Amino acid sequence: MDPAARPFPRTLLLLGSGELGKEVAIAAQRLGCQVVAVDRYAGAPAMQVADVSEVIAMTDPEALKAVVRRHRPDVVIPEIEALAVDALAELEAEGITVIPTARATAVTMNRDRIRDMAAGPLGLRTARFAYAESAEELLAAAEPLGFPVVVKPVMSSSGKGQSVVHDRQGLAAAWEAAQAGARGIGTRVIVEEFLRFELEITLLTVRQWNGPTLFCPPIGHIQERGDYQCSWQPAALGPDQLAAAQEMARAVTDALGGAGLFGVEFFLCGEPGREEVVFSELSPRPHDTGLVTLMGQNLSEFELHVRAVLGLPIPGIRSLGPAASRVILASDQGAAVRFEGVAEALREPETQVLLFGKPDTRPFRRMGVALARGGCEQEARDRADAAAERISCRASS
Repeated sequence: MDPAARPFPRTLLLLGSGELGKEVAIAAQRLGCQVVAVDRYAGAPAMQVADVSEVIAMTDPEALKAVVRRHRPDVVIPEIEALAVDALAELEAEGITVIPTARATAVTMNRDRIRDMAAGPLGLRTARFAYAESAEELLAAAEPLGFPVVVKPVMSSSGKGQSVVHDRQGLAAAWEAAQAGARGIGTRVIVEEFLRFELEITLLTVRQWNGPTLFCPPIGHIQERGDYQCSWQPAALGPDQLAAAQEMARAVTDALGGAGLFGVEFFLCGEPGREEVVFSELSPRPHDTGLVTLMGQNLSEFELHVRAVLGLPIPGIRSLGPAASRVILASDQGAAVRFEGVAEALREPETQVLLFGKPDTRPFRRMGVALARGGCEQEARDRADAAAERISCRASS
């Protein structure tokens, strides 16, 4: 049956219930859907708006299969990477639709598999890279690339275990950091050349069941400690660079298949006006840098994801003008979260504040985001920065 022809309401089960999942749940409920929010801890952001919530060990395949079989959703939407992905293939074989597909979820949660696909059969331009499974192999792999190099676990998220290494002496510490930050089992790391780039961009790419691949206006962003700190849309790309990014994004998402929104990341390297577009990473789900689309587009990335997943029409994606986001970070660790300065932040013109509702804090944890529009990119960024700066977040116990 054509996905668009199925009757409503439909049931969506989210595997992962953070702030991005919360926005997906809201977008789905606006279309009358039922939402089951699943995560490893109670009170996660999406659980606060979902119809039903479940707490399980997300890396336990039996627990994951049991919760999906109990609810029998129309679609299962993985929203995080720390999952028992092998269980998804078994569920898909039982006739349950996994977004974008069980295979795509498995491939993209492993840096080695997605990088090998991109650099190998797809022939995309990537940073030079190698793999290592011991500290000794890391040394042998890093030296031909030239220092500095970037060392990452092949399985991790939010920058955990990632290091920039400037000389041989730093490799031992980078190896230990990668092992401590890795998700799942195994010791393999990826080491890659350090690219000196002018801009990092996210190209939100929408793959439909029965329609053409669509692209959002490109998003520029800045990362620190492996996590995004601010983003803006549309990012200034030349027509050649944008065409190259779209071509690569279409190639990799076509290779993965399925439907939904993908966050495809690129570096722009080289002289201004002559930048080369280099493929970096891909997430088969809404992207944190794409929170800016809540202000910057006629349809947010979350609305686009839900429409694509359900087989609903997407007549067009258009910019609403320059928009920006700036994260609101926690300053300490504890429970009973307290925010101050919200009223002051909202005095900034054309600004919104999203507080995610996470139940506890730790230093640098993303607890909210300020969004803003402006007459130009810089005005939008200044407004988002000013609003976020006025809000403090700390534990009250």
